Formats: sequence, C-alpha cells, structure tokens
Amino acid sequence: MGETRAEEIAGVRPILRRVLGNAGKLLGGRTVNAVLSLIAIAIAARALGVAELGVFVLIQAFAQFLGEVVKFQSWQTILHYGTAPFVEGRVSQFQRVLRLTLLLDIASTVLGIALGVAGSLLLADHLGWTRAEAPGAALYMFSIAFMVSATPLGLLRLFDRFDVMARQAALIAFIRVIGSVIALLLDAPLEGFLLAWAIGTVGSWLYLAGSAYGELRRRGLLAGFSWQGPLAKDMPGVWHFAWNTNLASTLDVAFTHLATLMVGGMVGPAQAAYWRVGRQVADAIAKPAKLLIPAMYPELARLYAEGRHGAMWRLARNIGLVGGGFGLLLLAISAFAGPSLLAGIMGEGFAQASVVMTWQVAAAVIGIFTLPLEPMLISLGKPGYAVRVRLVVSLGFLAILPFLVTHFGLIGAGSGLVAAAAALALGMLMFLLRENKNRPAPPNNMPDTLKGHD
Repeated sequence: MGETRAEEIAGVRPILRRVLGNAGKLLGGRTVNAVLSLIAIAIAARALGVAELGVFVLIQAFAQFLGEVVKFQSWQTILHYGTAPFVEGRVSQFQRVLRLTLLLDIASTVLGIALGVAGSLLLADHLGWTRAEAPGAALYMFSIAFMVSATPLGLLRLFDRFDVMARQAALIAFIRVIGSVIALLLDAPLEGFLLAWAIGTVGSWLYLAGSAYGELRRRGLLAGFSWQGPLAKDMPGVWHFAWNTNLASTLDVAFTHLATLMVGGMVGPAQAAYWRVGRQVADAIAKPAKLLIPAMYPELARLYAEGRHGAMWRLARNIGLVGGGFGLLLLAISAFAGPSLLAGIMGEGFAQASVVMTWQVAAAVIGIFTLPLEPMLISLGKPGYAVRVRLVVSLGFLAILPFLVTHFGLIGAGSGLVAAAAALALGMLMFLLRENKNRPAPPNNMPDTLKGHD
C-alpha cells in the first residue's frame, strides 16, 4: 500500500528537525563568530581609522574574492557523488571522489596564490592601496591557501559533524580578536592587523582539515587510498557539475567582495569601509537563517539519491518559511537600531553607514526567503540553471553598479543589491518550477513512495 498524504508529510518532519538541529549546532559557533568578528573589526576600526580600515578591507576582499573564484565547490561534489558510495560502503568509489576533490583544491590553491601576489603588486593603484602597502598585501595573499577548504567541509557535512564546523567558525574569529588586541596594544600598523587575520585563517583551517582527516581514519575510509588512478570513473557528468558549481560560486562573489572592490575603486577606501562595515553587520544579522543551507544540502542529497523528489520540495518550502520569517524580524531590528548599533560598536564616525546597511540586510532577507532554491537545483543535478541565473544577474548588477554609485552613492549600490537579490530569486524559482514540470510522471501502478511524493 502507498503512503497517505499525512504519512508523506510526517516523513518529512524528522528530516526538517534534523536540518534545524544541525543548523542549531552551527548557530552556536556562528553566533560566536558573528559577535567576535564584529569585535575584531571594531578594534581594527578604532585603531586604523576610516581611511586605513578601508585599505584593510579592500586587501581582505581581494584575497577572499580570489579564494572564492579559484575554489571549486568540491564539498558539493563530495555530497552529490560521494553520498551513495559512502552510505552503501563502496569505499574505492568514495575514494575516487575524494581524490578528485583534493586535487581540485590543491590546483585552486596554487592558482589563487599566484594571482593574488601578482595582482597585489601590479594592480595596487587600481585596487585601492598604495605601492608602499603592496608588499604587505602580497604577503597576505598566501592566506588564500587556507581559504580553500572545500573538501574538508564536504566530508564533515557528509559525516554529520556540524559540531566541528561550529567550533571552527568560533575559532577563526577568536584568534582574530586576540591578534587584533595584540596589534592594538603594540600600536601595530596595517600589516599587524593583516597578520592577525591571516593567522586566524590558518588556525581554523588546520582544525577543520585535521578533524576531517580524523573522521576518515576513524571510519576506515583511507585504507588503500592512492593519489594515482582515474579521476572521473563512475561519476557521469562530474566535470560539468564541478565547473558549474564553481562558476555559480564565483558569480555569487559579485554580491560581496567584488562589489566592495568596485566601491573602493570608484569612491575611495573610506566609502569602501562604510560598505564593508554595513555588510559585516548585515551578514551577522542574516547568518543564523543562512546556516540552514549547509545543514540542508546533505538531506537533499540523501532524498535525491532515494528518489524522494516530493519530500525535497516540502523540505525546501518549510525551510524557506522558517528562515524568511526570522529574516523579517532581523530587518526590522536593522532599520530601527542600525545607527546606534554601528556608533556603539565601531565609533561615531561609522554611524552614517547605517542606511546602506539596511539596504544590505533587505537584500539578505530576500535571499533568506528563497535560500532553498539553489540547493534544490544543485541537488537535482542542474547546477547549470543556477549558473545561468547568476551570470545574467551578476553581469547586470556589476554593469549598473558604477552608475548607481556615481549618481546615488552607497544608497544606489544598496538598492541595486536589493534588486539583484530579487531578480536572482525569481530566476531560480522559474528554472526550478520548469524542472519540476518537465519531470516525467511515474506510472500509475507504481507505489506512492516511488512517484516522487516521498
């Protein structure tokens, strides 16, 4: 007998509880991360001042931009191609997936550092820092090697070790706060704060990678592992999937680090500091809801592997409603308490960043309401759809950003960000609805559990 509608819905509830539970584990670490990150940037702001803080955030944005651009989202490849072999005990096939993602991470690291060092030295005048500051920026680019941690993230998500990721999120911010305090006490220049940030990145990577390695050994998944052998065997479409998820992530950077670099290049480091500070607070406010995304990916991967497409839809809908309602509350807090919040944390000179911060939070809330859309497309094996939407929206946003900043300042950039977030959500929804409509209907004589309902 097939399951009734009530049984189908009841079957999704434990999955939703698991997603929320894993998000809750991350919430503790990310909440600590958000608070400590604000403390660290506040210490840097008070020590460096608006203009020099602008240079600091531009250097950091350039490194993060390159780290995201060159990084293959190999954690998604781990989940998409490694979940079934892991669950079914096919160790050799799982190791092939692991070998591929590790090699992608290594290649990304080498390329990112090379581009970062060269760009810091050769393009300093165009990126917002001086020739005198270029050597320090170039040295900071070596931290890109420790920003590429996609494979350890994928493994920990697959192994349901969200507690490790929660501790790692808190660790990186804690190290940066300690480093910022030391730099402040020593009256260190800009380079001292860059060093504090770099040490935080290295320390958190070591903890994350070490934990993933320990889990692999504990589960016996490294026995017989070799760096030699075929990379894409028994993984149909893996290169297409890897390139598309990488491109989707690269385009997402247009809404974060690249926008900061463009603002700094057009109106100077001080305005870039206002934009970055506003975005820092906006990300801290929106982060709790966004934590549902990493908790959701493993569940969607399992449901897809089991052919339970209907359950995927119900899970995505419920998560969107939970996250969106929380996001609206946070938007109200930002709108009413923004100026006093920034003045109290960063100093009176940063209160004027509150207006653009509210626009940035509004854009984040739109993303929170629709956060399940892209994970759904990727889990259905259609990352190309997400890439198309991001490509069109990102190019449109970047094309109009200079006009908005020139004529309307940071408010123009903030409103453009909101419009881009809305366009991105509508595009993802359109492709997802089309994919669902085009999915072949199962024969009438099939059991309900195989018809895509659950």
